[in-house]
Amino acid sequence: MELRHLRYFVAVAEELNFTKAAQRMCTVQPSLSQQIKDLETEVGVQLLIRSNRKVELTEEGKAFLKQALLSLEHAELAIQDARKVANLQKDQLNIGFVPVAEMKIFPYIMPNIRAHFPELKIHFHSFTDADQFRALKKGELDIAFTRYQDESSEIECVQIFSEPLALIVPKDDPITQQRHVSIKSFNGQNFVISDEDASPQLHKLITNYFKDAKLNVNVVQHSTNILLNVNLVGMGVGWSIVPAYVIPLLGDKIVVKNTIEPLPMIGLYASYRKEHKNDAIELILKILKEQFYMGFF
Repeated sequence: MELRHLRYFVAVAEELNFTKAAQRMCTVQPSLSQQIKDLETEVGVQLLIRSNRKVELTEEGKAFLKQALLSLEHAELAIQDARKVANLQKDQLNIGFVPVAEMKIFPYIMPNIRAHFPELKIHFHSFTDADQFRALKKGELDIAFTRYQDESSEIECVQIFSEPLALIVPKDDPITQQRHVSIKSFNGQNFVISDEDASPQLHKLITNYFKDAKLNVNVVQHSTNILLNVNLVGMGVGWSIVPAYVIPLLGDKIVVKNTIEPLPMIGLYASYRKEHKNDAIELILKILKEQFYMGFF
């Protein structure tokens, strides 16, 4: 039984005329009659008495009509509720991010979004890369700023920029007296590196770099956020390799040292579901593209 069967039946019950009911439902009378027959067969009782002069409801038909009207009313309410939620979601933008986006991306995009979409409610979610992609696929995020790309077919990833990694050391470390540092001096040195679960891409880049360069470092601490890397270096716990965006946050107890051999680069990506690209996301991507070409990233 489908809703159309109920709608056809209600039309006939209210009009008590198949021709008028067919006109009301924008169909032809033979098709309407067949739909009513199919309904009666499924219900298992006769709902209407037909004669050349008139159409009447049976007692069973009267009882069925009451419930049919309620069912159609509930169906309409369900449709309205679903549309309300959809409309509500259109007025919201859920943004996932890693810390670099908060510093380098949001200052450019937020004033423009608020200017173009003043009624838009924006919610920010500080998640790891993996958690962002999970939330994005479930529809809990509209756009995500991550350190790596997701290969899923439903996700579109756009690279925003790529930045170098930098070596930071305590100010009182003897290495600061050297103008340039060779990565060979990493051997045997204490290092604070980002935790694999918290920053999987940064962890992977650094550990692979050590491995490929055959460096034997002493990892004394895995950090769950980049500011902890900075603080631990400032306290003399060890050296660390961090993305370049962190440099403005360093205090006077930390020194950035150039390395003779280049350190890896790390990217930032904007990701969204291909089927849910809206005007706000279009604007964000446009702004980021313009800022990239102007050299701000």
